Amino acid sequence: MTDTVASPIRVGLIGCGFYAQNHLNSWRDLASEGAQLVAVCDRDEAKARAAGEKFGAQWFTDATLMLDSVKLDLVDITTRMDTHRELAALTAAHKIPTVVQKPFAPEWDECVAIVENARKHGAWLAVHENFRFATAMMRVSQVIAAGTIGEPTWARINFRTGYDVYKGQPYFYNEERLAILDVGTHVLDLARVFLGEVERVSCETQRRNPKVRAEDTATMMLRHTSGAVSVIECTYAAKRSDDAFPETLLEIEGTEGSIIIKKGEVMAVTTQGLSFEERVGTPLLSWTTRPWHVSQEAARNTCKHMLDALRAGVPADTSGDDNLKTYALVEAAYESARTHAAVRPKA
Repeated sequence: MTDTVASPIRVGLIGCGFYAQNHLNSWRDLASEGAQLVAVCDRDEAKARAAGEKFGAQWFTDATLMLDSVKLDLVDITTRMDTHRELAALTAAHKIPTVVQKPFAPEWDECVAIVENARKHGAWLAVHENFRFATAMMRVSQVIAAGTIGEPTWARINFRTGYDVYKGQPYFYNEERLAILDVGTHVLDLARVFLGEVERVSCETQRRNPKVRAEDTATMMLRHTSGAVSVIECTYAAKRSDDAFPETLLEIEGTEGSIIIKKGEVMAVTTQGLSFEERVGTPLLSWTTRPWHVSQEAARNTCKHMLDALRAGVPADTSGDDNLKTYALVEAAYESARTHAAVRPKA
């Protein structure tokens, strides 16, 4: 008997801008696992043409034309969030499985509408929430799942940087909501992954950079349904010589031990009186560079998860429905900052 070779998954990508380059490289890197990047689209003809030529894909400047012209098994939407609802509606109408870049959408109601529309059309839908797929974060999940530190009871998870994120994404200066919606959603998602669902959220925000319209710093505290408590920090206004960008650092304490992720992708674990350290980073891929490799590799791991879930005919771990639970924490954080009171996330 010969092994059955799985049929290729034909991928189309919409949006060829700054971060989309990591998606493009990821899909090309996954060719050995059956991904075929066959079409790309961007309203900017120069970007679309450049991506098409570099990655050997047919290029378009009109998403509808791309969907009508090319047979696709999966569409990866990597545009700005204010276009996600319209584009996801387009792919859902074509019944094409779709991955939407985070943030899911600018507002809660839009996120819900995207999920409900996909459900109406019976279309597979996922969100490219990639922090939980970073190599270091997946290793933390493995240690917790193995029971090494017992039941997690407390955590601090932080993404603090002074890196100039505005250079690559200048529109950040004028966003109405920034730190929580852009990077806070990542860190809040990790809190759910490591400590479970959330009962209430408290949050204080700051605008420390006077050139920015919205909050660039948020400090949040979550009470999880398990009884665990987590402190979630995110800022683009840190002033430090040991900037860990773009790493997520954390401490998790459990009933039997603790996990610490230090700068440099080092994990320190203490359990039942024993301690050990291990490097949780991996060698650079052919297209990754330091320090961006942390985020680049997470993007690649996320795309692989999407590919595997789609092949298996199961929802992605970061399905549209799952991401609503993370987005509900974002909404609760903003409401708490506005009211200066703890807020229960939307059901």
